Amino acid sequence: MNPAKTSGSERPYHHGDLRRAILGAALDVIAVEGPSAVSLRDLARRAGVSHAAPAHHFKDRIGLLTAIAAEGFGLLATALDDADDLRDAGVRYVRFAREHPAHFQVMFSPELLRENDLELTTARTLAGVRLRAAVSALPSEGRGPDTHLAGIAAWSLAHGFATLLISHNLDGQVGDEDPDEVFHSLTGMLFRPQQP
Repeated sequence: MNPAKTSGSERPYHHGDLRRAILGAALDVIAVEGPSAVSLRDLARRAGVSHAAPAHHFKDRIGLLTAIAAEGFGLLATALDDADDLRDAGVRYVRFAREHPAHFQVMFSPELLRENDLELTTARTLAGVRLRAAVSALPSEGRGPDTHLAGIAAWSLAHGFATLLISHNLDGQVGDEDPDEVFHSLTGMLFRPQQP
């Protein structure tokens, strides 16, 4: 299934979309073993290319992980794009984490990333804008007077729930319930009109 073409030596000299193949292989490794297990040499072997080939696209391991995080923030921004309200945005955030756990692990690990990377900062900003818009759209009686703190609270709830969920710490508590419905209920406990 490898689209690489080989010359007389058994080493591929062309790969249809090496960048995507390396990203995909890295995501597979992260999903099973975590980000610390990612090695450009191992990913090159998995893709069937020379050990130097991934460096052409990513420069180094940090470049690869930064590309994964940027892709993840782009996917998150798209997932949040048409959220109906804050609850829906939170449900979409949690769903994103469940559907893209490897991206999610890397996106929020700044020590693994090149923080000043333009693609990363652009995608992160776009996702942040979408989350803040959902918070700002909530009536003040449902979020309190400080939109910034409400945003931190909403993000903390969604991110914490998602992290506990994908790390299987909520398996016993959530059981067979739909995680989207469970999270939707949790948001109702936090963001609701305050009684005088």
